[in-house]
Amino acid sequence: MTEKTELDWIAIALVVIGGLNWGLFGISQDYNLVELIFGYSAIARVVYIIVGLAALYMIYFASKDHQ
Repeated sequence: MTEKTELDWIAIALVVIGGLNWGLFGISQDYNLVELIFGYSAIARVVYIIVGLAALYMIYFASKDHQ
């Protein structure tokens, strides 16, 4: 098994944060951690985009050969 790179760990952390945010939103639709921290702003949109890109990277990470 290959070692995880720094990019791998960052992507994992972002996907976990995104998953927790969606979980909180599912429990209470009034609780969105990203909007709570950043408000509904351009920064919040950038955070959503970065988390989405991390999820795409995780698809790649999960499919690459780990021998």
